[in-house]
Amino acid sequence: MKNRINRKNQMFGLILLASLSGAAYEGYQINKIGKVNHALLSGEVVNDESYPFHKKFADAYQQGKTGNFKHAVQGFGQLLEPPKMQEENAFQVTPELKSQIHFNIANNLFHSGLQRLVAEDGAIQEEAKFDYLQAKASYEQALKLNPEARAAKFNLSLLLSVIPGNIKTVAQDPSGMEISNLPQGLP
Repeated sequence: MKNRINRKNQMFGLILLASLSGAAYEGYQINKIGKVNHALLSGEVVNDESYPFHKKFADAYQQGKTGNFKHAVQGFGQLLEPPKMQEENAFQVTPELKSQIHFNIANNLFHSGLQRLVAEDGAIQEEAKFDYLQAKASYEQALKLNPEARAAKFNLSLLLSVIPGNIKTVAQDPSGMEISNLPQGLP
């Protein structure tokens, strides 16, 4: 009887030890996630290598915030690329998150177009036209992925009020701005 009680106590002790170590690990993870969330909410760059998607998103957002629209568009475009197979903790990009990424791409393109000067005759420069058309396509893609995105609807209406209805542009040199995952129109 005494031997059986000792075995039960040992087993309960092992279970308690495993539970305490699991709780400590979960506490560590919660603290780590809290720091990443705080950095994202405050607009800082995420320095934790455990969250490469979030780090790239925060970096692209920061690029746009500082006026470096070309790099911001490239950063957000890279987020739309499918994750590599060797990445164990590949972040799953949901359609709603893809919509948000397209929205951010469109915002940066819109700002880039607004930043460009008009030509001497008062016409919109070709680079700005290209940015506007790409922004329009990206807003439309964001709305296709998430029709309830009110901010994308509003910004698209602003964009449409800025650009003329009969806007046409010549093909841009791809070395100027790489926009790899932007659609060229709705299917």
